[in-house]
Amino acid sequence: MNDVMMKLFAQEVKEGLSQSPKRLSSKWFYDKKGDELFVKIMGLPEYYLTKCEEEIFAQKTEILISSLIEGVEDFDLFELGAGDGTKTMHLLSALRDRVFTYRPIDISSNAIKTLEERASNELPEVKVQGLQGEYFEVLSKIKSDKPKVILFMGSNIGNMLDERANDFLLELSAAMNKGDRLLLGVDLIKDESIILPAYNDSLGITAEFNLNLLDRINRELGGNFNRQFFKHTPRYDKQKGVAYSYITSLADQDVRIDALDQSFHFNEGDRVFTEVSRKYDDKALETITNHTSFVLKNKIFDSKEYFCDAIYFKE
Repeated sequence: MNDVMMKLFAQEVKEGLSQSPKRLSSKWFYDKKGDELFVKIMGLPEYYLTKCEEEIFAQKTEILISSLIEGVEDFDLFELGAGDGTKTMHLLSALRDRVFTYRPIDISSNAIKTLEERASNELPEVKVQGLQGEYFEVLSKIKSDKPKVILFMGSNIGNMLDERANDFLLELSAAMNKGDRLLLGVDLIKDESIILPAYNDSLGITAEFNLNLLDRINRELGGNFNRQFFKHTPRYDKQKGVAYSYITSLADQDVRIDALDQSFHFNEGDRVFTEVSRKYDDKALETITNHTSFVLKNKIFDSKEYFCDAIYFKE
């Protein structure tokens, strides 16, 4: 992690642990170990999201292309939060004879490096330019007149509550030109018995993924979190259609972080909020795209109708 990102990490940890209730941003889950754990999560039987969206990309590739890229030539294909690129490879393979540049953006330098290597090995004919950083910071620095096609997959938009998601999409649309396209992947509202296990798997890998954030603070910021005294505790609010993830303190304790020259007190039962996972229906989708310049062109579903890739054009 470069000096700028390290400074931001320290700043956000300090601000988050100084709040009441405490919070830590889920974007910091993704160091090298976090990336590896999330790849494992995506393969878990309980974690249906990746499988459902990959089914769309693998089995409905031509529908995706006709909806998303029809009439666009020599374009930049951006992917926000690219991860390991498994789903995207289906699309890249189908587009390999087209003129375009694949430009994945991720906060994790490890994810970008791994994805560039994978694309080079599997699809050497595809031009790839990985970009590390925050989405809008990176997009604002790109000076290009080429049409933009932006993928925001994996229901990552659901990691924001509706007001923030609407602000995000307003900001995103401002960074796009008329005629640019957006694919927005969203997890659909369904029964708690399906949703909650996706965030609390039987093997404990999701718990390890969340608690690795404490290990990362220990490694990179000189913290002394004792994992033995913290637990991953997700919950699902059926009325709101929102899953929440917390790290809960199991004892009264103080944690020192040397890089911040500060200690933080935790009471037994204190919860550190880490992540929200919003689920969507038509009304919720309309709420987050309200007042943006995006016009819905198509919605593509997996066979179970658990997941939807919505296609928008910038007007």
